[in-house]
Amino acid sequence: MVSVDTVRMAAPAPVASISPDLIYADPVHVTVDSRVAEPRRVVALVCEVILPFHQGGREHRYHELTKRISDRADIHVFTMHWWSGPRTRRDNGITFHAISRLTPLYVKQRRSLRQAFFFAFSCLRLLRYNFDVLSADNIPFLQLFVLRLVTLIKRKRLVVTWHEVWGREYWRQYLGIIGILAWFIEIIAMRMPDQILAASPQTADRLRKSLGKRRPISLAIHGIDIDTVENVSPASRPTDIAVVGRLMEHKRVDMLLDAIAKLHTDSFNVTCRVIGDGPEWEALHGQAESLGIAESVEFCRDISEQEDVYRMLKAARVCVFPSAREGFGVAVVEALACGVPVITTSAPDNLAQYLVERSDRGTVCEPSADAIASAVKSALANPNKGNRHTTPESWLREFSWDSIARQFSEALGL
Repeated sequence: MVSVDTVRMAAPAPVASISPDLIYADPVHVTVDSRVAEPRRVVALVCEVILPFHQGGREHRYHELTKRISDRADIHVFTMHWWSGPRTRRDNGITFHAISRLTPLYVKQRRSLRQAFFFAFSCLRLLRYNFDVLSADNIPFLQLFVLRLVTLIKRKRLVVTWHEVWGREYWRQYLGIIGILAWFIEIIAMRMPDQILAASPQTADRLRKSLGKRRPISLAIHGIDIDTVENVSPASRPTDIAVVGRLMEHKRVDMLLDAIAKLHTDSFNVTCRVIGDGPEWEALHGQAESLGIAESVEFCRDISEQEDVYRMLKAARVCVFPSAREGFGVAVVEALACGVPVITTSAPDNLAQYLVERSDRGTVCEPSADAIASAVKSALANPNKGNRHTTPESWLREFSWDSIARQFSEALGL
């Protein structure tokens, strides 16, 4: 596994004997048999991060959605040059195009403005390609202005998935006085798409507060594979606590480590498994050492298969998600589907709390180390709350990938 800055990369899957007709060096042209009455539609999907080279909720979402709609459209993903070799590759029926060189996403634990500007400028290359509809992420916002220009010139629709709304106060907290400008850019960026797909009902509500009711906004939330979750066995090594996610500052894994230290001080010697990678990895390692809990905290960063995440979740007695900001919280849904009690916080921008509130296995506490420690102690003292031997709660089936793929297809006009 090779890394660029703090971004985790995996070796690309081999692409055997790709014939020239599968490589689109110039504009994308779909070859259609003359006997076929109607050509397949072409979807351009712009996202700077993709599996298996970078792990995260967005990446997993697009991996699941694209493989489900590739039977009704030709999918072309435009991204950074994550793999070695030619700028274009075809894998599992999806064509990937590198429109920019690989640039580190993070600098000093913050998203790189240089990367955001460079990738946004590189999106002008989509002018060379033919497509019927363009789909993109709201992250980072700058590319939406370029993609709006591209779609206006080509007279195509721009459909954007909006994962979370930050708002003025969070931007100021994140960037200081410059955050006012970033907030203004966010507000203007919301007006770029022809249609917005909100990743959660709460994100949709926040968008409507900023845009009013006239702008088309529909839901296309994150999904999980319930059948896969049910068929996975727990990992062989159990742990008391598990936390899953990209190791970013706003995930507040540091607060969980403080809570574990408090529990140890109270002679409640719990163990913890941190599942994920990211720019905070080294700092969290150092924190565990300084708190004297390093032997009780296991860091697992090289997890490439989703089934392995489920195994680790099922091996935990409780899952804790202390994040200060979540646009949805797919890892929360996965933990609940694994039958494990889940603790999260009531931080205002943590939209995962609304998922946890729906569950009989969920606890929402104040965003503090003391509150998390108390909630963990209560959950571990009540082992029947998880009740892993029952099937997942019925409402979790709302998040099936097939259902969400249908919503995504309808938004794209497929």
